Amino acid sequence: VAAELEAAERAVRAAESDVRAQKRDLIASQSVIATRRRQGQKAWDEKRMPKIAMGNYKRAAEVSAGKLRGMHEERLADAASRLDEAEASIRDDREIRVDLPDTAVPLRREVLRLEGVRPAYGDLEIDLDVRGPERIGLTGRNGSGKTSLLRTITGELEPAAGSVDVKVPWRHLPQAMDVLDAELTVAQNIARIAPQASETDRRSRLARFLFRGRDADQLASTLSGGERLRATLASLLLAEPAPQLLLMDEPTNNLDLPSVAHLVEALRSYEGALIVVSHDERFLDDLELTRRVQV
Repeated sequence: VAAELEAAERAVRAAESDVRAQKRDLIASQSVIATRRRQGQKAWDEKRMPKIAMGNYKRAAEVSAGKLRGMHEERLADAASRLDEAEASIRDDREIRVDLPDTAVPLRREVLRLEGVRPAYGDLEIDLDVRGPERIGLTGRNGSGKTSLLRTITGELEPAAGSVDVKVPWRHLPQAMDVLDAELTVAQNIARIAPQASETDRRSRLARFLFRGRDADQLASTLSGGERLRATLASLLLAEPAPQLLLMDEPTNNLDLPSVAHLVEALRSYEGALIVVSHDERFLDDLELTRRVQV
């Protein structure tokens, strides 16, 4: 993937060079056309040839000038189009791509069933049936037990009442976002959660999260906020088995706006089921939820 990015950047540079060359050629052709017009007008003024011949010469010069100008304008348009395509490929390579087929959930497949569940902390009680790639926002007042509910779904806490039945592989992102081992590199963190994948395959997958080449060899402890978010998403989504249910607890806390945009970008292309606890109304709107559940 790094080689593909380098090739795309070379294509942009080549396209930019071609656009500049075509602009120079167009300017030069316009100079040639202007010179021909001056020569034609001078010959007309000085009556150096018969009137009929002069008219034919003038028409031929105009046709020739039109063809020359049209040819260079067409070449410039083609060069500009190639530049747009080359720049688009670079932009695409700067976007997180999580179109991971193994995380997809078929429509109507049962993902999670909660019956009369009361978490150990808080005062909520809930029945919930999640099917297919539903995207659910859990909202409600602080202290009602939303975080405890997610921990109950994962089995970290025993429910005070009711039953939990999770039908698919899942991953949980807690509020602390502390899923990475700070003493390992990004690539080593992925190796820990996807031990069956080859090194080449793991690095290819990491490139989807914008960790290419040496970027994947950074220690988790040295990552910026945006990099930590991307590495955390990678550790969740590239895990084995592939998670078909994501549980996220206030994921936008302490994120800057570019990081929130990256998170939305990633989650929009995720094809599994999603349950997210959040008070961030704009974030929930941007996720294009299937439904909201007030608890």
